[in-house]
Amino acid sequence: MREYLAQHVEQVRLASGRIREHVRRTPTLTTDLDPNLRLKPECFQVTGSFKPRGAFNAVLSLFEAGERPKGVIAVSSGNHAQAVALAAATVGLPALILIPEDANPAKVAATRALGAEVIQEGITFANREQRLREEMAERGFVLVHPFNDWNVIHGQATAARELLEDEPDLDVIGAPCGGGGLLSGTAISAKSHRAGVKVIGVEPEAADDAYRTWKAGSIQTLPGSPKTLADGVRTTAIGARNFEVMFANRLVDEIVTVTEDEIANAARVAWSRLHLALEPTGALALAAHLSGKLPKGRTGLILSGGNANLQTVATLLGTS
Repeated sequence: MREYLAQHVEQVRLASGRIREHVRRTPTLTTDLDPNLRLKPECFQVTGSFKPRGAFNAVLSLFEAGERPKGVIAVSSGNHAQAVALAAATVGLPALILIPEDANPAKVAATRALGAEVIQEGITFANREQRLREEMAERGFVLVHPFNDWNVIHGQATAARELLEDEPDLDVIGAPCGGGGLLSGTAISAKSHRAGVKVIGVEPEAADDAYRTWKAGSIQTLPGSPKTLADGVRTTAIGARNFEVMFANRLVDEIVTVTEDEIANAARVAWSRLHLALEPTGALALAAHLSGKLPKGRTGLILSGGNANLQTVATLLGTS
């Protein structure tokens, strides 16, 4: 285990240096909700979520390997899309993003504004992998996977690395889990910092594939597209690399689930009491904390993003 972690930690260290000029070191915040609570608000990150950490690491690593691909391609509900679009534009590569038809319109518009070509018509969670393969074969673009990619995982790990540099005595770190890129990276950084830090993944009850996987000991796939406020974690299964880190090597201690009401309440608390403009996905770890589902102790929460659908926010805040 020590050797496994050492290899990955070195890659996280390299990723941190590689992406430093292109991402923000987001702050670690205290809050009057709980004196033992620390927040890592990735809503302050470029493009409004943690995703540029992994996207920049993946794209810049292509160039370090001596490649200059024809372009890059990704599938995403929005945040990874923006991150890949920005990273590609920064190095002068075309980017093609496949986004499901029912995605947050603000995220789609932001992706196009960053210069990416977006294909949305006819794209669903069920068919997007097939459409991805077709476009890759036709165009010869390189895939930047949103979570099942070591360069992406190592880039996402830099968020927890910064958090632990600021707060080295944390007992617990909570992070959302969709495909598992952020949670895998968080686990690598946390367990290499101190084996006793508990790493807890949080996902909606309505999209509980990681919870089922943790319980079963093998990758479990949801039968259809999950229906949840937390649109950034509507994946139906975690990736093989993410499973390796999180469960095969037991670097994640537990997966907890939260209800839609708990997600909505956490988003309201974020906006009204913390003055943080979080999207529901970004409030998942806070939802677990507020509902008493995280272990006790000095706790750090990774608040993954703030690219909220304003209509959803208005409804949650009771203004429409």
